[in-house]
Amino acid sequence: MLIVEYFENFNFPNLEKANKDGLLGFSFDISVEQVLKALTIGIFPWYEANSFPFLWWAPDPRFVVFPNKIKVSKSLKQSYEKFEFAINKNFEQVIFNCANINRRGQNGTWIDDEMIFIYTQLYRLGYGMSFETYFQGDLVGGLYGVNLGGVFIGESMFYTKTDASKSAFVFLANYCLENNIKIIDCQLHTPLLESLGGEYISRNKYSIYLSKFVEINI
Repeated sequence: MLIVEYFENFNFPNLEKANKDGLLGFSFDISVEQVLKALTIGIFPWYEANSFPFLWWAPDPRFVVFPNKIKVSKSLKQSYEKFEFAINKNFEQVIFNCANINRRGQNGTWIDDEMIFIYTQLYRLGYGMSFETYFQGDLVGGLYGVNLGGVFIGESMFYTKTDASKSAFVFLANYCLENNIKIIDCQLHTPLLESLGGEYISRNKYSIYLSKFVEINI
């Protein structure tokens, strides 16, 4: 039986110690540097808002999208043409909307004040990015994540107009193709991401992608 471990700072457990659900360990603190380091080695924080301790995950398999394999339906192409797009124009508004949007089957969000602070700091350090969808000048959808160089870690998305979040993802995929980003890590499966071409790869294969394409050192 696998036991979920406690760890401190950057002393992350070996990824193979994650349980069958992908839970790797827990900590009593969390920091910007800790999250950034974790992402570079295939670990991410995910826990209920304002819960304690902090939970860290390394699921196997991993759900990803390869930008060159994205699927865009005919209807989505039509919607895409109706929107305008921007990068990092309203990062803080995007993460706020992701935290507060009502989601089917969920009573709350994992994006609490701590996570908002950490990812906003990552944005200010040049790692966090938002891909935003506008309609007639209004922000109607978007997503945010972390750019590690050749790997983009997608965190969350929102929409207030049909196809606005999907269009933001297509915009992200186009950005990745233009900037030599090889893989978009979606972390966990959703039907929306599957419809856009998401697929499972093993944790080991994902770790190989990280070792090859991450361009930062912590």
